[in-house]
Amino acid sequence: MKIVILDSETVSKGDVSLEGITSICDCEVFGYTPNEEVADRIGDADIVICNKCLITQEVFEKCKNLKLVCLFATGYNNVDLEAATRHGACVCNVPAYSTESVTQHTFAFILGFFSRISEYAKTVDNGDWINYKLFSYFYMPTAEIAGKTIGIIGYGTIGKRVAQIARAFGMKVLAYTRTPGQNSEEVSFVTLPELLKESDVVTLHCPLTENTKELINKDTLSMMKKSALLVNTSRGGVINEQDLAQALEDEVIAGACLDVLTQEPMREDCPLYRAKNCTITPHIAWAPKQTRERLLTVVEDNVKSWISGKPKNKVN
Repeated sequence: MKIVILDSETVSKGDVSLEGITSICDCEVFGYTPNEEVADRIGDADIVICNKCLITQEVFEKCKNLKLVCLFATGYNNVDLEAATRHGACVCNVPAYSTESVTQHTFAFILGFFSRISEYAKTVDNGDWINYKLFSYFYMPTAEIAGKTIGIIGYGTIGKRVAQIARAFGMKVLAYTRTPGQNSEEVSFVTLPELLKESDVVTLHCPLTENTKELINKDTLSMMKKSALLVNTSRGGVINEQDLAQALEDEVIAGACLDVLTQEPMREDCPLYRAKNCTITPHIAWAPKQTRERLLTVVEDNVKSWISGKPKNKVN
């Protein structure tokens, strides 16, 4: 039995241990693997573990022994599931490991936008407070989030946790999901147009599928309030980036906070690079040390469970 890890640096810079996985059986570890080298590096291995490397039909055709694909992630859009099934390979992900960290990052975006902490901190660093005659200055408007409406697109584990925290802040919660539940005092399930029209914050927590690809585009952005904030901590492909950049430039909406992009790492020609009223972080919502430790524990368990004949978190 042999394991190949293709992109260990996506989960550890030496601050979290891979020993739980590497000690299972013979294991070869690569920090980074270009997609064109994936098949060669897997070779005759039985198990491959990766985060974002593309595991395509061609990879399965070249890697005859490959029977388990384990992901360092919840999303699995980088794996050809149909090809995996035809090949007889099991694909396992890690669900729900990043709920707390992604929720935290979502509200860091929301609070930063409405409280304008970074902008005011910059004015202090620039000496504005030292040179001001009064004890306080507030020329950049801020706002309370209590009483505002948050619209959550995707109501899985993370979406529900975001709703819980939003209610603690006194926000009204709307949700749009493919499997709506019963309306209650805690959440109202609405259509997508209703959510976009009524929300002060629209936050994305849905997977990237054919149905959600570029769900946020020129038409849907035009339904939002001019004062609204768009937040994305799900997958970049859910947004048409050119349409969003234009909407921000034209002040169709007030701002966007994004932790994910269609192409990662960001390319210099990304339409949202230095876009107006747009805050971008480099896909780090999932990355606190505790979160990555939790992730690696589940990946280890996925591998051991498959070896024992009882696979867990199988997605194909």
